[in-house]
Amino acid sequence: MAIAYRPTSSPDLRGTDAPTESWGTVLDIYQISDEITTKEESEDTLSLKLFQWNGKRPTGFSGSILSSERSNDVISEEVADIIGFDNITLVIEILNSRSALIKKLTGLLSRPKYLDRTAHGQLEDLAPEEARKRMERNFRENASRPLFSVPAGAAVEALPHVYTSSSIVQGTVRQMHEEFEEVILPPAKSVPPRLNERLIPVPELDVLAKGCFPGYSTLNRIQSIVYPTAYHSNENLLICAPTGAGKTDVAMLTILRVLNQHRLKYATNLPIHATIDRDSFKIIYVAPMKALASEIVRKLGKRLQWLSIKVQELTGDMQMTKVEIAQTQIIVTTPEKWDVVTRKPTGEGELAASLKLLIIDEVHLLNEERGAVIETIVARTLRQVESSQSMIRIVGLSATLPNYLDVAEFLWWVLSCVGLCLATDVTSSASKLKGLFYFDSSFRPIPLEQHFLGIKGKPGSDKSKKNLDRVTFQKVSELVAQGHQVMVFVHARKETVKTALGLMESSVLEGNIDDFSCETHPQWSIFRRNIGESRNKEMKQLFDRGFGIHHAGMLRSDRNMMERMFEARAIKVLCCTATLAWGVNLPAHAVIIKGTQVYDSSKGAFVDLSVLDVLQVFGRAGRPGLETSGEGYICTTEDKLAHYLDAILSQNPIESQFQKGMVDSLNAEISLGTVANARDAVQWLGYTYLFVRMRKNPFIYGISRDATSDDPQLGSKRHELVSAAAQKLADARMIVYNKQSGAFTITDLGRIAAKYYIRYTSIEIFNEKFRPVMTEADVLAMLSMSTEFDQIQVRESEVKELEQLMERVPCDVKDGTDTSQGKVNILLQGFISREIIEDFALVSDTAYAAQNGGRIVRALLEIAISRKWATVTAVLMALSKAIEKRLWPFDQPLKQFDLKAEIIYGLQEWADDWSVAQLASIEAQELGKLIRLNERHGQALLNAANQFPSLEISCHLRPLGHDILKIAVQIKRLFNWSTKTHGNAETFWVWVEDREGLAILQLAHITFRPTTQVVNTDFIIPIPDGRLHSVTIRWVSDRWIGAEDEKIVSLDTLIMPRPPDHYTLILNIPFLPITVVNNSTVQNIFNRVISDLNSIQTQVFWGVVNTVRHSLCCAPAGSGKSLIAQILTWTTILKSGQLWVLAIAPRRSVATEMVAELRMAAENTNISIEFSRDSNTLSRPRTKTIRVVTAAHLLHIFSTRHPGTSVAGLGLVVCENLEQLDACYELSISLLRHATQTHPTRFVGFSDSLNDATDLADWLDVDPGGLYNFLPRDRDQALTVSAHTFTIPQSAALFKAMVKPAHSVIRTLPIEESAIIFVPSRGQCRAIAMDLITQCALDMETETGYLPQTMPTALLEDYLARIRDKSLIDFVSKGVGFFHEGIQKEDRLLMLKMYADGIVRVLIVPRDSCWTVPVRAAAVVIMGTQYVYIEADGADRQLRDYPLTEIVRMQGRAIRHSKPGSFHLFCQAEAKDTLIRFLNGGLPLESQLLHTPDLSSWYKAQRKIAANLTKQDLMDLLSFTFLARRVASNPVFYDYSTKDKNKNLSDVVEKIVDGLQSLEEDTQD
Repeated sequence: MAIAYRPTSSPDLRGTDAPTESWGTVLDIYQISDEITTKEESEDTLSLKLFQWNGKRPTGFSGSILSSERSNDVISEEVADIIGFDNITLVIEILNSRSALIKKLTGLLSRPKYLDRTAHGQLEDLAPEEARKRMERNFRENASRPLFSVPAGAAVEALPHVYTSSSIVQGTVRQMHEEFEEVILPPAKSVPPRLNERLIPVPELDVLAKGCFPGYSTLNRIQSIVYPTAYHSNENLLICAPTGAGKTDVAMLTILRVLNQHRLKYATNLPIHATIDRDSFKIIYVAPMKALASEIVRKLGKRLQWLSIKVQELTGDMQMTKVEIAQTQIIVTTPEKWDVVTRKPTGEGELAASLKLLIIDEVHLLNEERGAVIETIVARTLRQVESSQSMIRIVGLSATLPNYLDVAEFLWWVLSCVGLCLATDVTSSASKLKGLFYFDSSFRPIPLEQHFLGIKGKPGSDKSKKNLDRVTFQKVSELVAQGHQVMVFVHARKETVKTALGLMESSVLEGNIDDFSCETHPQWSIFRRNIGESRNKEMKQLFDRGFGIHHAGMLRSDRNMMERMFEARAIKVLCCTATLAWGVNLPAHAVIIKGTQVYDSSKGAFVDLSVLDVLQVFGRAGRPGLETSGEGYICTTEDKLAHYLDAILSQNPIESQFQKGMVDSLNAEISLGTVANARDAVQWLGYTYLFVRMRKNPFIYGISRDATSDDPQLGSKRHELVSAAAQKLADARMIVYNKQSGAFTITDLGRIAAKYYIRYTSIEIFNEKFRPVMTEADVLAMLSMSTEFDQIQVRESEVKELEQLMERVPCDVKDGTDTSQGKVNILLQGFISREIIEDFALVSDTAYAAQNGGRIVRALLEIAISRKWATVTAVLMALSKAIEKRLWPFDQPLKQFDLKAEIIYGLQEWADDWSVAQLASIEAQELGKLIRLNERHGQALLNAANQFPSLEISCHLRPLGHDILKIAVQIKRLFNWSTKTHGNAETFWVWVEDREGLAILQLAHITFRPTTQVVNTDFIIPIPDGRLHSVTIRWVSDRWIGAEDEKIVSLDTLIMPRPPDHYTLILNIPFLPITVVNNSTVQNIFNRVISDLNSIQTQVFWGVVNTVRHSLCCAPAGSGKSLIAQILTWTTILKSGQLWVLAIAPRRSVATEMVAELRMAAENTNISIEFSRDSNTLSRPRTKTIRVVTAAHLLHIFSTRHPGTSVAGLGLVVCENLEQLDACYELSISLLRHATQTHPTRFVGFSDSLNDATDLADWLDVDPGGLYNFLPRDRDQALTVSAHTFTIPQSAALFKAMVKPAHSVIRTLPIEESAIIFVPSRGQCRAIAMDLITQCALDMETETGYLPQTMPTALLEDYLARIRDKSLIDFVSKGVGFFHEGIQKEDRLLMLKMYADGIVRVLIVPRDSCWTVPVRAAAVVIMGTQYVYIEADGADRQLRDYPLTEIVRMQGRAIRHSKPGSFHLFCQAEAKDTLIRFLNGGLPLESQLLHTPDLSSWYKAQRKIAANLTKQDLMDLLSFTFLARRVASNPVFYDYSTKDKNKNLSDVVEKIVDGLQSLEEDTQD
């Protein structure tokens, strides 16, 4: 039985019979007196239905609508709006009965009397007099009414780019059959072209665009409409159009817009591809599926190839190197992958920094579970636009959806509104009108007739399955009989063959098999021959009958063959999976979706086929250019019929799914640094589609109507959501949540979870189950509990195969096969063991478990490392590689190489107990014999063994104090490098663990490159009072199973230096005035600087200045040591008889500063100030002279002098900055002491506070009364010291993470104060400056950056005009400056002036310029304490720690004489304790003479001058060195095991002499 609803044509009402009076509403017809309605009740069913419709009288529904000349299609929307879409059937009946209704109205209105009723339902008297009275009464009542009886509403917004024919599908047919119910939707009628519409011919496009549309004569209608906005503006776009309507080409236009904007303006003579600046932009295309991403890459890559634009896919577990990122302009990815990428501040994450265009395909996925990810990435992009003030265009492509205005509002977010809770709209109306394009289904290139079939029978029952098979065959047969090709889509690979064979068998039984045959095809024999070469038996069998199969499990050659045959019409029916619809553009007249239950491995269950897949499959119906129509069939169960009808017809608005993933998304933003507190989070939530829908449809999100009226921007609701999410993260220990301030601080757990996409619910499980000691079985059991696997369920059909797998896997499974955790455990072990699995669903579950298991294990590994758990770290490293390589740690490690099967068999059978090192030590011929093969096989095995990563560890113990030990580790590469095998780098973990192997004391991640032979790294570990008996140094390859080893380091014989026993206590004594110098000249020099000495200067003054004994003053940085040194220098030189003073500086910058200060003071004296750089440095001057010399120059002088030559007339030697004592400095002072031993020369040393200054004092021959060693805390100036630790390895990601806390430090400063930021290198200065400015703009909502608001514009512009390097202007205008040698001298000086004037409030200084920067600041921040050391040839790079002296120097920049300062140390977590210990307790100081060639070089030079120089002479000289004291105090540091000074020095002499003799012998040979 078929019930059809067909529209009727409108009658012509323009004749004379048409009524002239205005009609009442249509419902008036059915509300006349009972006599009238009763008489016609049996004939008019429509009136009955209208009465059943609650007697509603919709205003505005007058007869004029029905009597107009407009067609049913045109007025249907108006009628539906009045009646309501819930009564759509009534609307259709009114339209179908349109003519009868008009006649009835005409008849009623032609009666002489019109019966009316009062408000009480009584008939009114219609006599003329009564009617006149009623009219007068009505006139008076109307006159007394207000002009407007209801509040005026906003005018309906006109949307210029919305193209729709009708909101009602006309001609819909519903048919009932025995086995199924069918609803047929005819193709929508096309929207007539507007007056200004025209198809744009491709030849009219410019050269750039024209070349990217090859084979196109014109753009299609949609593309032509969108073209002006897409290609000639930067407006955000939302394109809603049917599948196959050409949205991808619209995306191409926006891509070409970006390319056109990044062309070189004046390169008119170059080819067009050479004019594009490819390094200045990145374009991201987000596709919903990996298969579609591959297709997009192929399409875009082909069309943009002529412009040399590289398109690359980034999906799944793919990674991109920095080189690949630099070479790629367009990256096609999935929402989840882009979410992961943008969570990384560096590497792939740096893509976001250069992003210019973000294209999101299938935006209507917002309504599905994955929609939360789309909301996340759009919100993150919008926040990036706001914070960086950059222009990122967002283009959304979508199928037709009902609430497209909400999606447009989501994409057109106005930056200034959300978060401020203003009662203003959050959309830019003008922008939205311009960028919103909506095209209904009538714009499909090939009109599509859609068939929805509801198969009868209980879902999943045998009856339902049989009905589905019969109905599918019936529809296929009908279509094939009409001469059409059909694609039948199924949802499993095996199902393709099963369905094809079933259709073929049914056609044989029905006797219509000939309809399917293609033997008459002209190329059939050729195709038959080609298919004969395939090994796929089913494919051959089916081809003969006109059937084909296609799925991703087939060989690529077989899939290509099927595609060619179907395209050539040599196959009538192709049974395939949905990957064909996504990945290959292969259309057919008709497509049939057989069943809508799809197995989702992420959920471990069968789920409904997504609407996205249905639309994509239907998009393959119809062959453009060859046919004028297409047909799409979806066969589902009867209970799902209404669901797919509503979804495809877009009747239900799409809602946000963001709340489901909000907790994890918030954690990602906190980890990334974009959200630091509740206020930020509330603002961030305002960027989401959830915020849009909460305001539009509050009830579904649990919000009352009153709440929306009281709080239009839903600030309270957003804060409630944020607080709840933050509390969950805090409970999981992923963040620290300060409820009072609302501040969020990420923890290691939170950072790791964000990095590896781990749900917070899984972290909660790990917090409960994770232990320091766990076996592989324990780890697998815990891993299987992750909520990422919650969807995997155990099915009865799988239990037997799972039990068989469980018997074969190596680790015990505690939960067995009864739970999903046990199933995941078994599948993971089966995956590693390379077990063959039969059940299709189990295969899918295994792939899902392995993909997620590898990621979760990596996260657990980082958690273990952050907690310093040695045992479980090793287990997790092995398990991580096991999942990646599909090999167990106990498997033969050489199976990781691509060796032939017979070699692997022989190796396992005959040499399985041989280690890789043993295999590498014998010859190829012997190896061949060992594995029972020939020499060629032995050579292949030997090559593999030699390439297997192997390292050799050696170490030296270097005590730095009585309870702290540095282990200097040297790691040597032992394996042969192969680029094919090892790529560009091999990474290893190296750590020191305690004797029990439980705790990691310190850890490093090192990298070997092709040219790297040795890597040096230092581990600093505490040695408690109980002493350590031994430690273990372990190395493990990051990629190779079995590539690991350990070295046990015994500490039983370790000799530690004695605890320091000499610190000078600060005395509470009155400050001395400067007049205490008792010298008017000296007093006049320093009156301009100070009036009184500080506490330390007062305490040391008498011993240093007014005595003649040697002295050593060790005091905190900034405590005034240099001033005492100058007072001493001037007091000494002005005394009669003192001819000259020598001041030694460790580096040129210190010497230059000393000379400048001395010359300024010497203006009114007759003292000569010399910066000695010639050979006369040690010659006695004729007049009183102060000479300043660098240690390097002084050593050079001594290298050219006879060792017996003395230095005469030298009264005082001032040794500055002895904390910087290196081999050159030590040797030069030692030689000077040796040369002045026969003359009364006084030595006075100055140094920062030292941990133990006793030996240094002894070296300078300072008696206890002349030694002053103050602790760092004894400084007079107020200095606040804080340390902020990080666990992120040295990388750009680390500095991204440091930016926000650095900005927080700056923000706390008064506006008149400044900050100095020390960074590792010059190359990082600008990037960090830009990040700071961005953070400032985001946090302080100002466009002036750190520049004071009160800064006079004229002053700023004057300075900016004087800057020579114009690239600095953008930074200086935001209050940020730089200081380093790479900046022109004039600009450096100008920076210092602007710093002094308060224009530059943030001065960024690289590490190597800390010695030359002459200014101080209220706050000093050290962003990292490690730097990358690059070898001279640039071939190798190694990570090194800042010298402690540099850190102290940087700290000294925060010490100001009259104001407090703050020092902020940002460092690695494991380095914090050591650094703070030495900053608080004084610096360690050791001799470097044995670690550099300076001593040997000097001895070699002296041998040429004094040929008779003996070992005893060298021994005598060494007795003057600092080394002579330290080899007795701390012998282990110098690799000696005894404290016997003479024995140790004798050994030093022997090594130097023997080394020189060997070198001379080699030279002679």
